[in-house]
This record gives sequence, structure tokens and C-alpha cells, in this order.
Amino acid sequence: MLDERARVILRGYLQSPAPPPARTSRRDRTSPAPKPAARIQLTPDTPPPAADVPEPVISGSTVEEQLASLHRQAADWPPAKSLGTLRGTMVFAVGNPRADLMLVGEAPGFNEERQQEPFVGRAGQKLNQILTAMGLEREDIYISNICKFRPAMERQTTANRKPTRAEMDSCLPFVRAEISLVRPKCIVALGATAAEGLLHSDLPVGRLRGSWHQFHDIPVRVTYHPSYLLHNEHAAAEKRKVWDDMLCVMEQLGMDITEKQRGFFLSK
Repeated sequence: MLDERARVILRGYLQSPAPPPARTSRRDRTSPAPKPAARIQLTPDTPPPAADVPEPVISGSTVEEQLASLHRQAADWPPAKSLGTLRGTMVFAVGNPRADLMLVGEAPGFNEERQQEPFVGRAGQKLNQILTAMGLEREDIYISNICKFRPAMERQTTANRKPTRAEMDSCLPFVRAEISLVRPKCIVALGATAAEGLLHSDLPVGRLRGSWHQFHDIPVRVTYHPSYLLHNEHAAAEKRKVWDDMLCVMEQLGMDITEKQRGFFLSK
């Protein structure tokens, strides 16, 4: 007889939609390279789903329609709303629904809530600089957050706080569904909160970065949040740590890497 955890996993698998058409590489539009079908399975790094949080229902015939169905449900998601600790404006995701690379942050902040888009403001500008150095544009990737609502604080103005485990768990069904639809070749967890949400690990980023982890059988690289670099603007060694992680991501994606790129932030 199946236990409750097995039922949740099996139900998520049975509800997984048929994969969308393969996306042609941005570098070679004439040679389509279909992605393998996404496999939704638990790995040693993958946390079990929270038993009391339901899975969203995915509907639509294209990946765009399916993500739109998730967006509509997330805006008024009872498990998140019932906590009473999250603000009312939902910030879903942005980017290419057939991207090879998916970035996951922590939760919307003041600027993200106001613009209803992940990674805007100074942290978003820093992220854009990293992507440009990689030879990518924001439109090439898919960006989401581990929590879809800004965590609330008393007399809150521009201040932000880290989401709790319960707040992350209330929104994780959407992150799992996004991953199953986008089917990225790898995921980057930006900061300790994103790593905690995806991997159920309370280890600091410094302990998690430098190796590959897995979420639903997809490689995950953990690196520092762009805001960390803003606080260490003149520390080339810290920038190099993030850049080393991005070089590993580029290699995982099969991207060309120049000698100039390999030399970024190295001491002369």
C-alpha cells in the first residue's frame, strides 16, 4: 500500500503535462536539439513535498498557457494566503519558458513587489551584469523565486526579510511545476534562502557552492545572491567565487568560454 509521501509524488507525476516542442538553440537556429523529457523523481538532494500543501493543476496545450495557468492560481493560492504572514501582491516569474538555464532567488523585495517582476532594482542590475559577462541576456533565461509573495513585517516600508520554511513550502509546488514545464538543463540557486528552499539544507552558501546538487534530477549550482556582491563591491575574490560558479554553469550548458572570460577577477 502506498504511504502519503508516495501518493503525493505519484500524483505529481501523473499530472505532469506532455513536454512542449523542443526549443532551437539561440546560437544555431537551424539545428534543433530536443531536450529529454523531464523526469520528476526524488534524488538524495531533493526534499519530499510538504504533505499538507496541494499541487497546482496545470492546464493548457502550450508551455506558455500552462505557465499562465500556474500564474493565475498562484495569485490567490490558499496555502500561502492562509499563513497571514505574506503580503498580498504575487510576483511570479519572468523569462524564456523554454530556457536551458533557470535562476531561483528567495522572495520578492520592495522593488520586485512594486514592479511585479523578480530581480529588479540594484540586485537585478548586478544580475544583468553577470548574465552579460556570460554572453546571455535576461530574455534567454527563466527567473523565479522560492517564495511568490513578499514576507510581511510590522510597519513595513522598504525593509525586507527572509521567508520562513512554512512560507517557502507554501509556494514550492509552483517552483516544482515551473521546473517540470521549463525543463532547464541546470538551475542556479541564488543565495542561502534559495538553496534552503530547493535542497532543504541550512548550510551556508560557502559550504554548498563549488559542487553540483540535484533537484528533481536536474543539476543545481548554489552561489551567492547578487546583493552579496553589492555589499562586497570592491572584493575581487568574492566576485571571482561567483564567477567560478557561473563558469561551471556555462560548461554544464556547453557554452563557449573565452580566455578573457576565464580570466575575469583573477589577480594579475
